[in-house]
Amino acid sequence: MKFRGIVGPRVGSQVPVVRKNSAAHSTGTDAEAGVAKTSGTAAVAKPKSPSSPGSASLNEKNGVGAGQNAGEAKELQYGVQLAEATLKVWTKNHLIAAYVLMWLVNFVQAFTSGTSGTFTVYVTSNFQAHSLTATTSILATLMAGLIKLPFAKVLDILGRPQGFVLAFSSMTLGLIMMAACQNVYTYCAAQVFYQMGYNCTDFTVSIFIADTSQLKNRAFMVAYASSPWLITVWAYGPASERMLDSFGFRWGFGIWAIIVPVVCSPLAALFWYNARKAEKMGLIHVTPHGRGVVKNIIYYAKEFDVIGLLTLTTGLALFLLAFSLYPNQSDTWRSPLIVCFLVIGGLLVIAFGFWEKYLAPVTFIPWHLLGNRTVIFTYTMVASLYMAWYIWDSYFYSFNVVVFNQSITHATYIGNIYTVGSCFWALLVGVVIHYWGRLRPLASYFGVPLTILGVGLMIHFRQPDVNIGFIVMCQIFVAFGGGTLVICEQMTVMAVSEHQNIPAVLAVEGLVASVGGAVGLSIASAMWQGIFPAKLAKNMPASAQSDLVSIYGDITVQSSYPLGSETRNAINRSYGETQKLMLIAATCLYSITWGSTFLWENINVKEIKQFDGLMF
Repeated sequence: MKFRGIVGPRVGSQVPVVRKNSAAHSTGTDAEAGVAKTSGTAAVAKPKSPSSPGSASLNEKNGVGAGQNAGEAKELQYGVQLAEATLKVWTKNHLIAAYVLMWLVNFVQAFTSGTSGTFTVYVTSNFQAHSLTATTSILATLMAGLIKLPFAKVLDILGRPQGFVLAFSSMTLGLIMMAACQNVYTYCAAQVFYQMGYNCTDFTVSIFIADTSQLKNRAFMVAYASSPWLITVWAYGPASERMLDSFGFRWGFGIWAIIVPVVCSPLAALFWYNARKAEKMGLIHVTPHGRGVVKNIIYYAKEFDVIGLLTLTTGLALFLLAFSLYPNQSDTWRSPLIVCFLVIGGLLVIAFGFWEKYLAPVTFIPWHLLGNRTVIFTYTMVASLYMAWYIWDSYFYSFNVVVFNQSITHATYIGNIYTVGSCFWALLVGVVIHYWGRLRPLASYFGVPLTILGVGLMIHFRQPDVNIGFIVMCQIFVAFGGGTLVICEQMTVMAVSEHQNIPAVLAVEGLVASVGGAVGLSIASAMWQGIFPAKLAKNMPASAQSDLVSIYGDITVQSSYPLGSETRNAINRSYGETQKLMLIAATCLYSITWGSTFLWENINVKEIKQFDGLMF
């Protein structure tokens, strides 16, 4: 879904990991040798054990609230120490400036995301591969979710300023590759770098929100961070059209490759300035670890569970890509390539589970955090929500351009009704949560039902010869429902988790959303490539049968036939029949989303204890 605004971990919290031969339910990565010891545990929401080890603070007045146990000692990595110490030196003016710069960064990210998303169908069409529009995003969506857990460790080990620079550098590299791509495969690789950078930039910025906002206000602050979408949706449609008409998609990507680092650098500089200030004040105490280059590489490879990450990513990518690529094979599902993808992909996923259970020194996924029913059913809600979204939304822009004959600008506006509505509605939901505090009723009795209503009605309305106003109405319903759910899904896992576990549960939530989205994209791609060409062959007049390949593969060819012509009517009818089946599949999946919300605890975030210190 376009608007997520996932809140990252609180600064000063390590990403919990499970180590072999350690006490059950232990948390925190092994500290670097020589890192100074500090004591205390974080204040937690609904603690299971008041003395359970968590993120140590530098002293009792470092913003850590009640519930601390001075007897608990824990070594902190450099990045964690740096983050906690930096919180002590932030001034009010710097805090306000950081929130302003954060908004500007999100503004540029929103604008970039909007234009690049619009360009995608023209990039794939340029390479005669419009049918692969959804496929190009599968691996990128997977990696964007999987990278969050190891990236959170990067922030712990290297520090927030370094992680932020690394994140927006990856996004910039992806944009450069998109501008220079010469085939759809390079474009897919570029999307991986771009999406990883985009998500990690958002994750790093969001840490700041989670650390400097009270839980009852955090929903509003999340909505504030995503509010740039309210502006960019009106701008990037005309901007995309002007770029495509004047200098093409390549310079469209190239412009953002210049703008992104320019806008992100001031916030990075502010982070860096306060980090150096904390170091000069003597708040960081680190001695050399004494490892050589080779041992250092081995150490970090274990910390980031590189083997587990690569095994899971490769397995999921191969398995899901099989569903997108099978129509391009002469033997479809019996093709040796598809069989290999399914078998090897499935075996790698199984191997990942075996590795995590028996061999990994540091597990990739913090399994011990999945015992809370609210966390578990939030994840099932998120997985089904994003899976269903990508099934029905993947070809929505193309539908508007071809069937409803909309311009690039108008098609973009219609597609972004969700973005505008969800961002606006999320602000109101944030206010409601501030005063009411309840999450489950908002999701169960408003968010999911309204989403089902909107998508269910589109089964009837997303057809040729239907007034487009009905599509707009359905999008508004989905927007208000989605704006509620996106806030609730993040707040629930934070409210029921101990403080030291918040980074991990949020990172896993992002992983689940990305995997769910990738599965949805795979299903959408498989349905489109399996159904749409068959519908075209059935509906197309005899005079246009020879053009089936070019019509199927290029949105500009599809929209070039005159409205009312026999060929255009056949194309529109094929779109409608295919989209109807995709919408039915999505609506069925929403039943899992709805059922999951009823299994949450009835949380009141107003009753959750918070840290002391500089907070909104």
